[in-house]
Amino acid sequence: MDKVFIKDLRTQAIIGIFDWEREVRQEIKMDFEFEFNCSKAAKSDDINDAFDYKKISKKVLSFVEKSNFKLIEALGENIIKLIKKDFPDIKVTLTISKPGALRGAKDVGLILIR
Repeated sequence: MDKVFIKDLRTQAIIGIFDWEREVRQEIKMDFEFEFNCSKAAKSDDINDAFDYKKISKKVLSFVEKSNFKLIEALGENIIKLIKKDFPDIKVTLTISKPGALRGAKDVGLILIR
């Protein structure tokens, strides 16, 4: 199986459990891998046969920017549900993080595979 990826997709959202986090938008960083058979698109050279990563990115960014979750686990799970609604049979790996959320660490987050 081939993989389509999106690296370092960033936006801001309300996320966190502390009172101040409920009022201030924080940076969210996402990396995606989608297992997708690209052979049809390679043969046809037609976007309709390809995994439209621009369309998915716009949908995810809009969702995250409007979201209001307390836990990054809940945000990540709901991002994957959003993607799976349009692509139920595709394997999705999402790495999602809050850069700067932990003093002394460059990044903290989780990896979800569905």
